[in-house]
Amino acid sequence: MEWLYNLFTGEGIAHTVMVISVVITLGILLGKVKVKGISLGVTWILFVGILAGHLGLRLEPHTLDFIQEFGLILFVFSIGLQVGPGFISSLREGGIKLIGCAVAVVLLGVATTYVIHVVTDTPMPTMVGIMSGAVTNTAGLGAAQDAYADVTGFDDPSIALGYAVAYPFGVAGIILSMLFLRVVTRVNMADENRALEQMRGEHGDADRISVLFSNGALEGQNIAHLSELINRSFVISRIKHADGSITIADGNDVLKVGDRLRLISSPEDTEAIVTFLGQRVDMPMEEWGAGQMAQKQLVSRRIIITKSEINGKRLSDLHLRSRYGINITRINRAGFDLIPYQGMELQMGDRVMVVGNEKAIEQVAGVLGNSLKKLREPQLLTIFLGIALGVLIGSIPLVNMPQPVKLGLAGGPLIVALLIGRFGPHFHLVTYTTMSANLMIREIGIALFLACVGLGAGKGFIDTIIYEGGYVWIGYGAIITVVPLLVTGFMGRYFWKLNYYTLIGVLSGANTNPPALAYSSDLTSCDAPAVGYATVYPLAMFLRVLTAQLLILALA
Repeated sequence: MEWLYNLFTGEGIAHTVMVISVVITLGILLGKVKVKGISLGVTWILFVGILAGHLGLRLEPHTLDFIQEFGLILFVFSIGLQVGPGFISSLREGGIKLIGCAVAVVLLGVATTYVIHVVTDTPMPTMVGIMSGAVTNTAGLGAAQDAYADVTGFDDPSIALGYAVAYPFGVAGIILSMLFLRVVTRVNMADENRALEQMRGEHGDADRISVLFSNGALEGQNIAHLSELINRSFVISRIKHADGSITIADGNDVLKVGDRLRLISSPEDTEAIVTFLGQRVDMPMEEWGAGQMAQKQLVSRRIIITKSEINGKRLSDLHLRSRYGINITRINRAGFDLIPYQGMELQMGDRVMVVGNEKAIEQVAGVLGNSLKKLREPQLLTIFLGIALGVLIGSIPLVNMPQPVKLGLAGGPLIVALLIGRFGPHFHLVTYTTMSANLMIREIGIALFLACVGLGAGKGFIDTIIYEGGYVWIGYGAIITVVPLLVTGFMGRYFWKLNYYTLIGVLSGANTNPPALAYSSDLTSCDAPAVGYATVYPLAMFLRVLTAQLLILALA
């Protein structure tokens, strides 16, 4: 049995693979255990790694560093690639209130960390580790470790130890903060649900209405010219003429007084468009399908863009309306319905709502692809090209201090992934990956990273906690978790007047905390927590990584 003993305590590739695999396996199994619906998830891998390191399991230092850093790169790059398409739009369209709330949570957390550092004289690297654990942000932990190694030339195990100590309350603390806000602010769940329903009615993804064209001054103008005059985001999908016939709208169609228009527009533009064209009328969808032509020919269908040559092309370049007589009414991207316009760049994975006759739609489907099999193909070129560019950008010295300041192996790949996710299609680079593929890369990356961090920090964990006062770090972490959440929560309720469900989703996203989101979503059947989470998550993740690095670079 000596071979078995050597497999766990010796050296070599087999030893490395066995130790990491066992640590990850045990961590994942423990992550499935829930206490009152709360679980630490994959973070158990870190604790198992710490225990293994404490018991004497070791990996060769260079091998350990390589696996740890490569895991971190995979983790942050997959996050950036996923949130990239919605990152800039979340800044532009997510709402000042929600974005402001998330930024307030992050900055208050940084300020609280700095105050504790000054008052207690705890080393800043340790405090940054505690902060990352308190807000359950593993990418911040990796960024801090990477930045510290770049500045000093060696690792500080207290960063990982602080993270491990503060993490458990970081998960539970945000949920307790939500409950406290609910009690203190006297939230009435029924009232919050009613307010959300009313808000939904006023601000849907897109308004779909019927309009009676009655503006005589515009009679004889075609739809394309009217679009230029109004200068708003809208699509006219169908026209019901005075004789009762229904046709697909085309930019060259000339409107006559008395025509009825099926119109899709952004909620904020609807009233202006209606006032310009005529007046709103009640026409059930059945009436739009009851016409002679519509009944026989007009259908609507979602078509998925799966051809790589369409990626990055403008809608106007395809000439779909003039060639096939169809109309595109909506484009669903990353779960959000967008109002199409001629200059819109299409991306792989976009779901296009097409209205037209059956034959034309089949032809358009052939042009766009509409092949799920094609969509499932892995885009390894994008991934490895992005990683290479990320490492390159992360290695560029930005400021020449005693040690050069760089974005590092966390910041560089994250920023490149965000940019590729958003602008890649503009350069005909296919950035779409299925959710399952993205999650697989992300989970493998975080598992490798946490296992190696735990194995590296395990040697001095018990001594640090018991004999060197590490147990007080739990209290520091609790303060960093709770204070920013409560302060921002009260501001969100009393100053910004946010709905409670939206607010707790924003707080979960600001702390990049999936367990908190799961808890929030269980409180209601609506999607308000998920929408709030998704709106602020990209920016919050970016700020968490950035602030962790800045604290190390400025104060370590």
